[in-house]
Amino acid sequence: MENPSEKTPARWENLPSWLLGQTANHAHRLVGDGFSAVGARGYHYRLLATLEELGPASQAALGRRSGIHLSDMVATINELADHQLVERAPDPSDRRRNIVSLTSAGKRQLRRLEKQLAESQDELLAPLSPEERQRLTELLSKLLDHHNGRTGTPEEPWR
Repeated sequence: MENPSEKTPARWENLPSWLLGQTANHAHRLVGDGFSAVGARGYHYRLLATLEELGPASQAALGRRSGIHLSDMVATINELADHQLVERAPDPSDRRRNIVSLTSAGKRQLRRLEKQLAESQDELLAPLSPEERQRLTELLSKLLDHHNGRTGTPEEPWR
């Protein structure tokens, strides 16, 4: 809206799709700003978390596991490797392929990003009680599971 004091048309102001979209915009901004404050991006968090939880893997496997498109994966790995947060080593079973693994510094950065992400989540959900937060998460998960199953689309985490 050009003038924030103008009222949103009643026709759509209570549509769940509009409310979800507007809230998603705020969520994206809060998470992005939080990561930016510690010199990171959402892809950094996703890749570091994937490596910690699922272990070392090739770039292709990391793309599938994290939902990061391969065209973005190389740049993300390069950025993290430049800061010694991940390391690449030739795959012993196929020397043409690299295996990416998490470093100790990467684990420490992941902890910082998780702390920042928790703060962003708290800011986003500030008006909700703990019970309401849990219920909202359950309902959003139910919607996402339904639509992912119906369309055959794998879940696409935030960037």
